[in-house]
Amino acid sequence: MADANRQIVLDRLPQGDKLAPEHFRLTNGARPTAGEGEVLLRTRFISLDAANRAWMQGATYRSALESGQVMAGGALAEVVESNVANLQPGDIVFADTGWQDYAVLPGGRLAKLPALEPMTHLMSVYGIAGLTAYFGLLECGKPKPGETVVVSAAAGSVGSIVGQIAKIKGCRVVGVAGGAEKGRWLVEELGFDAALDYKAGDLRRQMKEAIPEGIDVYFDNTGGEIFETCLFAMKNFGRIACCGAVSQYDGAAPPHGPRGIPGLIVTKRLTLRGFVVMDFDEQRDAALKELQSWVASGQLRVKEDIIEGLENTPTALIGLLAGENRGKRMIKVR
Repeated sequence: MADANRQIVLDRLPQGDKLAPEHFRLTNGARPTAGEGEVLLRTRFISLDAANRAWMQGATYRSALESGQVMAGGALAEVVESNVANLQPGDIVFADTGWQDYAVLPGGRLAKLPALEPMTHLMSVYGIAGLTAYFGLLECGKPKPGETVVVSAAAGSVGSIVGQIAKIKGCRVVGVAGGAEKGRWLVEELGFDAALDYKAGDLRRQMKEAIPEGIDVYFDNTGGEIFETCLFAMKNFGRIACCGAVSQYDGAAPPHGPRGIPGLIVTKRLTLRGFVVMDFDEQRDAALKELQSWVASGQLRVKEDIIEGLENTPTALIGLLAGENRGKRMIKVR
């Protein structure tokens, strides 16, 4: 129905347990109307990210989620009604719509995105995933040609792009992912030099065999045991870009953190830098220009994992947290 607004509500917060479909509830309401200075948006594609789960644990760079709220999330959305001069019906924006068919937001905070096919690239390689990979690696990791770069969650939306950019910059690239099939995909299709399977056990042994000389740059998407293993394999003056900690978002808290950190950081003179993509907004246009040139030349391959149906958003997020996806996972709403 054109006037209906389906919404997926966070029915209850997980309390130390893993995220499950019963934490969500699908509801139906009336389509809202834009007021003065507002726009009505129709959600086209919803972004699924490990951060969705982190928001349930408390305040991060955004407010913590509460039970009873429409589940938060960014989306590519189409302007349906506009009461602002800078946006017209039919324009496409990226907005924090939440998991629903329609949302009303202040128009002054939104910007029209360029017309691009496929539109989904605005969410993957030219969206938060691509920009996070670009800035996290190049501005925080600062790789040099010939150096060894390791990236965790290497088959995911950010990690798959990080590894390819590192190859473009002349580095040796090793990805850490779950399963032999993902490892083959990283090496044979994306051009990684090697892949390690954390599900196969004894990651330290695998790392010593693949990288006996040690790691220059580690791009961390997982935290936990993989972070700890890479930390102890770093070379002197190594750099670590801390992007996420998906291993610690879902379920009970880990029993301990990485051990021996203070002395190790000092003796190896390591640099660890946490970041969020908004830190680099002033450099966004230059980054997009370079990403576009790499895609056009075939140096950077784009992998997207598109699942149809708003009703499938909870299970799709649960699957992402379990490592099901390759590349950027998103929901096509209709």
